[in-house]
Amino acid sequence: MIPMHGTNIDAIVFDLGNVLIPWDPRNLYRQLFPGDPEGMERFIATVCTPAWNDTLDSDQSFAEGTAELIRRHPGQESLIRAYDERWEEMLGDPIGENVALLAELSRANWPLYALSNWSKDKFPVARAKFGFFSLFKGMVISGEEGFRKPNPAIFRLLLDRYSLDPARTVFIDDTLMHIEAAKSLGFITIRHNSPGQLRIDLGKLGVIPAV
Repeated sequence: MIPMHGTNIDAIVFDLGNVLIPWDPRNLYRQLFPGDPEGMERFIATVCTPAWNDTLDSDQSFAEGTAELIRRHPGQESLIRAYDERWEEMLGDPIGENVALLAELSRANWPLYALSNWSKDKFPVARAKFGFFSLFKGMVISGEEGFRKPNPAIFRLLLDRYSLDPARTVFIDDTLMHIEAAKSLGFITIRHNSPGQLRIDLGKLGVIPAV
């Protein structure tokens, strides 16, 4: 049963990466390009690119993705394999203020959900690592579904699976195109810029006491 909180909001949906958990391949590749930040940036821009990572967050396995990339860049094999074998080193420590806020919302009986672009191969690693995932009533992970934000289909899947009304659901994400996609479907949206601002924005919505 949805709790009565005196607002027009029934549920809150969090993105995971860079809202609750920092993720950046540079956390790993700084170790593999010591003293060569330009070489690291060139590698990320031309080999293990953000666009390539997007395919891993959709329907491609790490095994398939790394094998394909090694065929295209055979001279970079060891660096490419590190993206898979040392992936966990790309994760930072949880964003403490936001995790505390998540726990605060849970104690107040807010129904909490997660909608995140994440590889089906690596999400179990993160799920085992971060205990606060248990605070979510449900999670929709792109790699498990075969399509990713900002595809409207993944937002609709979230709504259908958990019987949510977008007009009564807050969606929190750090990426503008994801916010715009959610807004186009009628969600109440908050673009995450900083933990302090997130608390202010939730306070303005009446979800928590105003700061």
